[in-house]
Amino acid sequence: MLEAGTKAPDFTLASTDGHSRSLSDFKGKTVVLYFYPKDMTPGCTMEACDFRDQNARFSELNATVLGISPDPVEKHLKFAEKHTLPFTLLADVDHMTAEAYGCWQLKKNFGKEYYGIVRSTFIIDKDGNIAKVYTKVKVAGHVDAVYAYIKDKLA
Repeated sequence: MLEAGTKAPDFTLASTDGHSRSLSDFKGKTVVLYFYPKDMTPGCTMEACDFRDQNARFSELNATVLGISPDPVEKHLKFAEKHTLPFTLLADVDHMTAEAYGCWQLKKNFGKEYYGIVRSTFIIDKDGNIAKVYTKVKVAGHVDAVYAYIKDKLA
């Protein structure tokens, strides 16, 4: 897992806005990069809707929210439309970006082992450095904590 104070790895991924997007496209802005396991699941939907509901507040702080999961763009588009998500979702179908950020890990569920996304959020400053890392995120209250950190430390 990457740590605060390190350079955030750049990436280029297909997005819901119809273009390939790179982290470097957002230089000069604070980026909230959140990795989530799967579209249309309860925890991921709650997290996305929390970011949706706070999106205007993040924008006021010159912060951009980007969501990343291994789902393809087509599934992201359905998810974004169903929940009126105003921010970009990125398709990391080969999970290379999740691996670069250290959140593609071995997981255990009901006695089975598999690799998947460990819910994580990275706050990246205007210069492209990781300012704060949240790992093994619990959804309730998370978006408020991210907003408070940006407002107090980066705005």
